[in-house]
Amino acid sequence: MNANGATYCPTCGAELVARRIEGRDRRYCPACERPWYRNPKPCAGTLVVDGSSVLLVQRTQPPAVGSWSVPAGYLEHDEPPHEAAARELEEETGLVVDPAAIDLFDTAFVGHDDGTHVLVILYAVGRAATEGTPQAGSDADGASFWASDALTAEAPLEPGYRELLQRVIERYGDAG
Repeated sequence: MNANGATYCPTCGAELVARRIEGRDRRYCPACERPWYRNPKPCAGTLVVDGSSVLLVQRTQPPAVGSWSVPAGYLEHDEPPHEAAARELEEETGLVVDPAAIDLFDTAFVGHDDGTHVLVILYAVGRAATEGTPQAGSDADGASFWASDALTAEAPLEPGYRELLQRVIERYGDAG
């Protein structure tokens, strides 16, 4: 891989070249005569709100290791986003929620230092609709509720989520 994506065609193995297509520089296979598009990886997560607090996990895996972030992860190839969001919530925090009980809240397009991008589909739910006690899952160092006033510029949050976290507390704060 290079900064522009794959180096070799995943179909025929030929070396990819750069070509201007549709107004953008893209990777192109001269042997297959087709472009190879780099698309963001789809992720889903659940924002659990309890009063004026939101549940966050401390990341142990790239990107943003050590920061606090939304319990979220990649969709499986055959998994609807709301089911992925509920699965990731349970894997990362131990909380269980019925996928039908979560509301679509927003999306976020997040870029990382390694050049990858993810599209995060975010759902929200009040704490009362979940079961269990928050605890860090296998890929988290911590899982705890963060009060609205703790989401300051100095808080060790994953970049790109601060304003979104404040908005979910404002909207769902009384649903906890």
